[in-house]
Amino acid sequence: MTKKICGTNYPVSICFIVVNEFCERFSYYGMKAVLVIYFLTYLHWDKNLSTAVYHAFSSLCYFTPILGAIIADSWLGKYKTIIYLSVVYVIGHVIKTVGAIPTVGNSIVHISLSMIGLILIAFGTGGIKPCVAAFGGDQFNEEHVSERQKFFSIFYMSINSGSLLSTVITPILRSDVQCFGGDCYPLAFGVPAALMVAALVVFISGSGLYKRTPPQGNILLEVCNCIGFAIKNRWCISKDVPERKHWLDWAEEKYSKRLIQEIKMVLRVLVLYIPLPMFWALFDQQGSRWTLQATRMNLAFGNLFTIEPDQMQMLNALLILVFVPIFDLIIYPLVGLCRINVTPLRKMAAGMVFAALAFGAATLVEVNVTKTVVDPAPAGNCLLQVVNVVNSSVSLKVSGSDLFPQPIQYLQDPSGYVTLPLGASSKTLEIHIRYNENDFTCTEMFDQQKAYSLIVHHSTNGSQCKLVHDNIKKNENGYPLLRFLNTHPEAINVTVDDVTFHANGAYDVTTNKTVPRGVYPSVHCSMPSNKCSFLDLGLLDFGASYTVILVEESGKIVAHKIEDVKANNVHIAWQIPQYVLITVGEVMFSITGLEFSYSQAPANMKSVLQAGWLLTVAFGNVIVLIVAEGAGLEQWKEFLLFACLLLGVFIIFSIMSFFYTYVDPNKLDEIYLKDSGKEEDDDDIKEKCSLKLKNITKL
Repeated sequence: MTKKICGTNYPVSICFIVVNEFCERFSYYGMKAVLVIYFLTYLHWDKNLSTAVYHAFSSLCYFTPILGAIIADSWLGKYKTIIYLSVVYVIGHVIKTVGAIPTVGNSIVHISLSMIGLILIAFGTGGIKPCVAAFGGDQFNEEHVSERQKFFSIFYMSINSGSLLSTVITPILRSDVQCFGGDCYPLAFGVPAALMVAALVVFISGSGLYKRTPPQGNILLEVCNCIGFAIKNRWCISKDVPERKHWLDWAEEKYSKRLIQEIKMVLRVLVLYIPLPMFWALFDQQGSRWTLQATRMNLAFGNLFTIEPDQMQMLNALLILVFVPIFDLIIYPLVGLCRINVTPLRKMAAGMVFAALAFGAATLVEVNVTKTVVDPAPAGNCLLQVVNVVNSSVSLKVSGSDLFPQPIQYLQDPSGYVTLPLGASSKTLEIHIRYNENDFTCTEMFDQQKAYSLIVHHSTNGSQCKLVHDNIKKNENGYPLLRFLNTHPEAINVTVDDVTFHANGAYDVTTNKTVPRGVYPSVHCSMPSNKCSFLDLGLLDFGASYTVILVEESGKIVAHKIEDVKANNVHIAWQIPQYVLITVGEVMFSITGLEFSYSQAPANMKSVLQAGWLLTVAFGNVIVLIVAEGAGLEQWKEFLLFACLLLGVFIIFSIMSFFYTYVDPNKLDEIYLKDSGKEEDDDDIKEKCSLKLKNITKL
């Protein structure tokens, strides 16, 4: 007798399944939330490679559910499949976490462990994906239909709750907790690993309460076998045999007419699936391209709080919980009152339009975001800015060129880099300097496609130059970069937050280091003569690169800040419209698509359509992988390309939908009262085909 919850018709066992799903989804989405930033800042991959690997992993996660369904239905059953693949899942998380520990091996070891871990996680999460919900449904008796429907609603809520919490918490664990001298990726991956262990323990704890259904064969394999037999049979039959209405009718020698008719119905829906991967190509970029866009935006909400770039993904999970009841209870009924016939396929087409609009919004945001980015110099050129620490204005010419027509004032913040033509991969140039009616010349070597700051300073002979390399690339995690130029003869130590800078005397320049974004009115500094105790650095903002010049004024060291790379001036709130639009698109496309698929498929074919639906997600991620690695477009152009492609797919899908005829799978029961199994309408045809197949086998 199945135990019930407090006298209701709900089995106690579903509590373990719901908690298991919450923990598993927390584990998966928590790990995935920080994955792109991990690739960028820890493995030091570029943005395109990071995006490609991210989507390759996502694609594998949606290919493997077919394997999990086959194992569960044909071999182990759902219960054992969930346990065995959850163990694989846990092992993958552990390996992934170990790969994020800096002291474990070198970069090759970190990459190898990360990839092995991700592959195991993909097989684990994908393998149990088709099993857990179905296993929960198996716990109910057939007469408890309403209770089963409410269970699936609770199950769906557990998925979104786990996703929402994890995308908020794991980025905080990554950035706010420092370990091994940087962002704490071992903790950010370790907590999801612990949640997956908890998911497995919880699921096993309910073992004595579960109702287990033995494997009954996988309908997907039977469908594939039937299609394969029809193709073979059509090929081996002689030409004098009359044609049949449909190519699947050639399977009638072995399979029932009802099964063939059900497969026909499924194939009609699967044909509609062909354009759908493009929607998922856009939708799944929330965790890759949109997160990378967020790293170049201002993440501060005034003085109240700041968010991490990988936390913006939580908006989708939050909005989906809000929009689903709004659409079901308000929007769809209002549209119905207007006597507009909104069919499921029309809803899906509208969802595509909203997703395309989301990428149109992302394009506009990206165009403005890139205004603060310093573009690298083309081949045969370099970038140059001048920092004047001579206590007078200076005029400057580089090899006779007039790149700096106006005098450069003392401690003037450069307005930006100028492009210096070299005409070669490297070149030595003379720099002519004039100040206080005195002329000086210095010689420096420049390399193409580099960025430089030319520091003009005093010397015993008048004036000298010092050429230093600049980092014009914005920090991958969005935080400011900081360095110090010490004009004092003595060495100075400066501590910003927990980051220490040591600047030797005589115009030494420290390396760029990442510091937290914030206002620093009183930064500790020290030097042998005690002329420096505190410095006012002001606001160090997201995305900027600063050079702080330390000069002595009135017997004290003071800081003068110049901005080498401008701070991010587009606020993260401008991403909200694109998240709203993509979530509206998800509600209209994804949820409606599943409902449509289930309404158009016979009861025993729903798993086939589920497999087809998951494959559209997998192929959508493959599209992103190809574009990220192959297109080589500027980011705003790539966003615009995806928007246009989806609008094109929308037109194709709308035309296909116009010619689609809705069916009622329940009417099959009226046509086929009994499934007579194998039908033999033409023994001669069967015998001829069998003989030909035997001959083929011998060959």
